[in-house]
Amino acid sequence: MNSSTENIKQLTAGLDPVDALAKLAGYFPGEIVFSTSFGWEDQAITHTIFANNLPIKVFTLETGRLFPETYYVWNRTMEMYGKPIHAYYPQHEALEQMVNAKGPNSFYESVDNRKECCGIRKVEPLNRALAGNKCWITGIRAEQSVNRQDMENVEWDEQHQLIKFHPIFSWTLDDVKAYIKKYNIPYNTLHDKGFPSIGCQPCTRAIREGEDFRAGRWWWEDQSKKECGLHDLIIDKQ
Repeated sequence: MNSSTENIKQLTAGLDPVDALAKLAGYFPGEIVFSTSFGWEDQAITHTIFANNLPIKVFTLETGRLFPETYYVWNRTMEMYGKPIHAYYPQHEALEQMVNAKGPNSFYESVDNRKECCGIRKVEPLNRALAGNKCWITGIRAEQSVNRQDMENVEWDEQHQLIKFHPIFSWTLDDVKAYIKKYNIPYNTLHDKGFPSIGCQPCTRAIREGEDFRAGRWWWEDQSKKECGLHDLIIDKQ
């Protein structure tokens, strides 16, 4: 843990998400962003930011392959709060080249092809979204997977050279659901159909009882790791 991370841990220690995010917005003025994929956790944090008028830019990665339900929540959220959610799209040249050469569903054919698709549709746009910022807010929770239980609510992201802060890291899923209900926050109805983790439509399925939180993502691959490189930096280790 570097000194910057330790400073942020001390700054936010004991604070609830609203106060912690307000502190960070003041500490990193104009250099703090929140990435949303419109899942339960992200909707809770979006509400916290928008309802309290916190000066934190909210953005999403528009991969072009999202569920219709995701687009509905995106639009409903903007209508409800009257605030922008900034979309980052893939670079069209790289996307066109991949699809022209391999077709629209090449990610099913090999792990390398799937990594390529994630890289073009998600990782590269994320790099642009984070460029020039010093703090990245996420909806990660500890109980979501074994990989995430070893993390802390404040981390140093070496790749992007910034602080990552997870304001609801210690929340349970029941905590998130209760918060959603309390404030009548729009949420993705796919959650009610067995989708705890919602990404691109071709790469996400509902999970069965007893399966891991990430089991519905890239289910045709090795089940041992279910990240795409956005958070755990294991895109080249799958």
